[in-house]
Amino acid sequence: MLQHLETGRMYFRPLTPEDDINLFSLDSLAEVHTYLGNNPVKDINEARQFLNNVLEQYKKNGIGRMAAIHKQTGAFMGWAGLKVEHNVNGHEQFFDLGYRFLPSFWGSGYATEAAKAFVEYGFTVLKLEKINAYADAGHYASRRVLEKAGLNYVETFEFEGVDEVWYELLNPERR
Repeated sequence: MLQHLETGRMYFRPLTPEDDINLFSLDSLAEVHTYLGNNPVKDINEARQFLNNVLEQYKKNGIGRMAAIHKQTGAFMGWAGLKVEHNVNGHEQFFDLGYRFLPSFWGSGYATEAAKAFVEYGFTVLKLEKINAYADAGHYASRRVLEKAGLNYVETFEFEGVDEVWYELLNPERR
């Protein structure tokens, strides 16, 4: 299990049960959920549910979303990372790249920095053959992050009643 990953401006560590309040502060914000079904969490128990799913991923797969921490201030910024995802767009088991940051960290390249770091980790350390990601088709900022991280648009598909875009990147070492 990855314990620490560092970029120029932040580092990533495994989420812990003590991060429940951090996740609640992130996922209770309506603007964070604009492209996530407009369903922000309403109480800390919902945040704990997400956290428990992440902790289960750590146990089962040795990977999962990780807390993003600002190097200069030590502030919780959000999360990013790879996880094993199931049954999306006809793909039964794939490595999904994801990220979610507090609005105060939007527009400064943090998501791109995180995405690039986890793509590199996925290919160089985990030796993954392919990394996928999907996003709301209308979420152009997230799509741009994926493209800057090297992922390529494949197709638009419907998921849970929403148009989503599917991205992938093949490991250049394994082509």
